[in-house]
Amino acid sequence: QVQLVESGGGLVQAGGSLRLSCAASGRSLGIYAMGWFRQAPGKEREFVSAISWSGGTLSYADSVKGRFIISREGAKNTVYLQMNSLKPEDTAVYYCAADPRPIRSDTSPGYWGQGTQVTVSS
Repeated sequence: QVQLVESGGGLVQAGGSLRLSCAASGRSLGIYAMGWFRQAPGKEREFVSAISWSGGTLSYADSVKGRFIISREGAKNTVYLQMNSLKPEDTAVYYCAADPRPIRSDTSPGYWGQGTQVTVSS
């Protein structure tokens, strides 16, 4: 089993920055891909970003490319999402996810965190 706990959400003004963290626990985490998804009120959950188990492959949704940066710290089993130049449309609950297989926009990872709220005011 894998447990994921997100932190770092909050309220920020447009143009500001936030860094989300996801602490993972469980066995064989080193071979798990990890990623971030988000869900805004009244909308379906959408892919934001993913990172391979080695950290060598990164992917981003077009809507966040150039503004968000995903990274992972293997020794601490932690994945981060640095969010810069935030926009009101980035407001959503952000979920951390993990899976032994690559995470893409069309996949549904097997493990999820509880989510953390990000609110961007205009």
